Amino acid sequence: MQIKRKPEWLKVKLPASHEFQHVKGILSQFNLHSICQEAHCPNVTECFHSGTATFLILGNICTRNCLYCNVQHGTPEGLDEMEPERLTQAVKELGLRYIVITSVTRDDLSDGGAGVFARCVERLYQEVPGCRVEVLIPDLQGNWDALECIIKSKPHVINHNMEVGPAFFSHIRPQGNYHLSLELLHRISQYGEKEIVVKSGFMVGFGESWSDIMVLLHDLARVHCEMVTIGQYQQPSRNHWPVMKYYHPDEFEVMKGMAQELGVKHVEAGPLVRSSYHAAKISQTESRMAL
Repeated sequence: MQIKRKPEWLKVKLPASHEFQHVKGILSQFNLHSICQEAHCPNVTECFHSGTATFLILGNICTRNCLYCNVQHGTPEGLDEMEPERLTQAVKELGLRYIVITSVTRDDLSDGGAGVFARCVERLYQEVPGCRVEVLIPDLQGNWDALECIIKSKPHVINHNMEVGPAFFSHIRPQGNYHLSLELLHRISQYGEKEIVVKSGFMVGFGESWSDIMVLLHDLARVHCEMVTIGQYQQPSRNHWPVMKYYHPDEFEVMKGMAQELGVKHVEAGPLVRSSYHAAKISQTESRMAL
């Protein structure tokens, strides 16, 4: 199937900047992965240029095969016990004060990799005093003890992306479960660590209706999701789910208004928005709002 031609507002150029090459070099030096590169994120230009990256832990092979995602899928290798240490060293080299950590989905692990997430967060707090940490976690197959392990490490933000609304969820994320993902977000919001911000995100362009978007936003508001990101799905290859619609920037403003009317505190919505887009800036805004 032929891939739809992208509109002008989705076209970005890759700068040959010092900052861009510096981040790539540090990731290579410490044998680390970033979701920016593995998933071909459209914001890799902007984020690397500003000296930031979203670290991808637990390897770069995912046990799931979602039809929107460009990360490799297959059988992962064993755990790298030194990964939290190398990640911390990379953060020091880059001089980061706000760190985003995500992972491939590891259904082969009994805790889904929660223990490694927790070790990364704890190590960063020990070695980089004053830093803020956001984690973007998989659904952990509903292992609530594993979720509690991550919560107890006290990241500032716990993000779990819905990615797609209920109408297409089972088609595009066949190994996931829409209601399980909502339950995970709800459990984070109800846990005793009230200072942890609950965040989620999704993309549009799969063929959903405006009613489908409203249902998803309503569900996120219902489970007390405080931050939401909404972006345009871009088909990575002909083997992935086709783009059915490219939404205009003005339509993303409408979605933002819909979310805010439902009580979502902070919304980032736009064609190039992804889950970690402007994460540090948003966190600073939330911190000021809490004062």
